[in-house]
Amino acid sequence: MPMDATTSGTPTIQYHNINDQPVTVTAIVAVPVSTYQRNQRHCFGDLIPGEFPLATNPSIVLHVLTACNLDPQDLAKLEATCSFFRQPANFPPDNELSISELAALDMCQKRAIFKPMAPEERQDLKQRCGGSWKLVLRFLLAGEACCRRERSQAIAGPGHSIAVTSNGVVYSFGSNSSGQLGHGTTEEEWRPRQIRSLQGIRIIQAAAGPGRTMLISDAGQVYAFGKDSFGEAEYGAQGSKMVTTPQLVESLKNIFVVQAVIGNFFTAVLSREGRVYTFSWGNDGRIGHQTEPNDVEPHPLLGALENIPVVQIAAGYCYLLALACHPSGMSVYSVGCGLGGKLGHGSRTDEKYPRLIEQFQLLNLQPMVVAAGAWHAAVVGRDGRVCTWGWGRYGCLGHGNEECESAPKVVEALSKVKAVNVATGDYTTFVVSDDGDVYSFGCGESASLGHNAAADEQLLKPVYLCKTSLLQGNRHVNVLSPELVTSLKEVKERVVQISLTNSIYWNAHTFALTESGKLYAFGAGDKGQLGMELVNNQSERGNPERVDVDLR
Repeated sequence: MPMDATTSGTPTIQYHNINDQPVTVTAIVAVPVSTYQRNQRHCFGDLIPGEFPLATNPSIVLHVLTACNLDPQDLAKLEATCSFFRQPANFPPDNELSISELAALDMCQKRAIFKPMAPEERQDLKQRCGGSWKLVLRFLLAGEACCRRERSQAIAGPGHSIAVTSNGVVYSFGSNSSGQLGHGTTEEEWRPRQIRSLQGIRIIQAAAGPGRTMLISDAGQVYAFGKDSFGEAEYGAQGSKMVTTPQLVESLKNIFVVQAVIGNFFTAVLSREGRVYTFSWGNDGRIGHQTEPNDVEPHPLLGALENIPVVQIAAGYCYLLALACHPSGMSVYSVGCGLGGKLGHGSRTDEKYPRLIEQFQLLNLQPMVVAAGAWHAAVVGRDGRVCTWGWGRYGCLGHGNEECESAPKVVEALSKVKAVNVATGDYTTFVVSDDGDVYSFGCGESASLGHNAAADEQLLKPVYLCKTSLLQGNRHVNVLSPELVTSLKEVKERVVQISLTNSIYWNAHTFALTESGKLYAFGAGDKGQLGMELVNNQSERGNPERVDVDLR
């Protein structure tokens, strides 16, 4: 049932032509009922003794709705079935708002990115979302669910890693050839090290690209360090200089940013209002605007998403995905390079402007989380189904083969699993279920899938002959269909986030973050990116190993 776009005028929700129905109260213990007692409760009542009409004390109702953190869809259903919930409540700050709309506004005001907004900014967001506070609440909740805002997180970058605690403290470790660790040096770090220059600044989001790191504060400010470029390739000419400590991105000072992603040849950021801005991409308008690779000014993403709020963005090799929030539901748009079918439109052609992926409507799937690998992509639906598409090399799509899929296709092998999150990398995919189990499939190089890991101390430094090679202990086998990562079951904690390297030039490593804030790592560790010292000339870890950092 779609939510109403406004509380006045013609709503999009279809109200049932029924009278307000009384609710029958069934006694838990059978006792005699006096003749003056009533077994029914009405929304409004008729002042007969024994009644407790809702309209008598709407403030209590409002408190209950807000305290219960009802889903915006549930608030819309209340309005649809009972006129009490949709008529003006005569409460400040807007006497014309219904009880359900006031409850939605109250819950919006609890959100970190909504609190500092000025009244006119809040109204602009309301109109952008469709004219209802329920729709604003859905927009805010969707962003929190898929981006782990205000919560701990770990980022497995290309050769280096970033870990953020729930209090916004940042640790970095791994490769540091361009100063991407932010410690003022270019020396590698094999153990998590706090970025001291950020003391007093709470970080809520992080992004890691080849030789570059971007951090976002709770005030919407963006700090960057490492390669001084928003759009260079992974291997190519570096920017004019290296930045070895976090520096405020001046060109973004007037944009309240909530997410950043680093793709090959470009960078993109998402504002709290759901607008997408991009840097670079070359000078032939490959992402909707003309610009040079060394451009440092953000450009609004033009086209279909200009007036539609976006809750999450994801970047792969020369393409961008955007999870958008329509009044009628969630949808995914793609733009950029279409090689391998990774844009999801049933073809392999490029798109200069964002284009709606229509396949999700045919599948009757409401996208809730989107992930962009180097050459393939994935989505988790509200019902827990997982869809993948793009280049299926090494089985990274999970369909039991290595075929390309140019449109989203449900991973049937996960039909009995309710997924809540998905992560993609270079031909690798991980899925997290609602009970904390983890499944992975795709390329087994660097032991980054976590399957059949032999004892690490028995393995010598591996020699990579090709991506399909089988090495000692069967730990480098490619997996064509989803398999449970049993090695993560042994940590005996619920996994809430998976992050893996999304680069075609770096050996991959993987992080698993548990509900209690413990971080486990496995895969390639030759630059210290696992956050631990390796012994006996090893360059990787096959079993998940606890990283010495507390992210609570």
